[in-house]
Amino acid sequence: MLGAPPRPVRAWMSRLDILNHMVQYTGTVLDASFAALSDATRRGVLEQLGREEASITELAGKFHMTLTGMKKHVSVLERAGLVTTEKVGRVRTCRLGRGLEREAAWIESYRRLWAARFDELDELVEGLKQKERADGRKKRQ
Repeated sequence: MLGAPPRPVRAWMSRLDILNHMVQYTGTVLDASFAALSDATRRGVLEQLGREEASITELAGKFHMTLTGMKKHVSVLERAGLVTTEKVGRVRTCRLGRGLEREAAWIESYRRLWAARFDELDELVEGLKQKERADGRKKRQ
C-alpha cells in the first residue's frame, strides 16, 4: 500500500485542487449561457424577444418549427437565465431575462489578454527589424 505523497507534491496537489475548483465554478456559470448562445435558432429567439414579448406558439410560427421544438429551445434559454416565461391560462409568454454582462466581461478579459500578447509580439518584431537594419548597415561598411 502506498503512503501519502511527499509534502511538495501535496502542496502542488492542493493548489491544483483550488485551481480546478475555480475553473469548474467559472465554467458552470458560463457553460449554460454559451451553450444556449451556440445555436442560431436560440440567438434568433433572443433577437425576436429583444423587439417584443412573444408566446412559444408565436415563436414556433416565426421560426417554422414545431411547438415541441420551440419549447426545448426556450427551455435551454430559460435554464441559462436568458429568457423568462410566464404561463397565463394556456399561453406561455416569453421575455428577455438577464443581460449578458457576465459573459461580456469574460470575453473582454480574454480580448485584453490577447491584445496585450499581440502588442508584445509587435514590439518584438519591431525590435528584430531594427536589429536587422542595424546589422545590415554594419555589413555594408
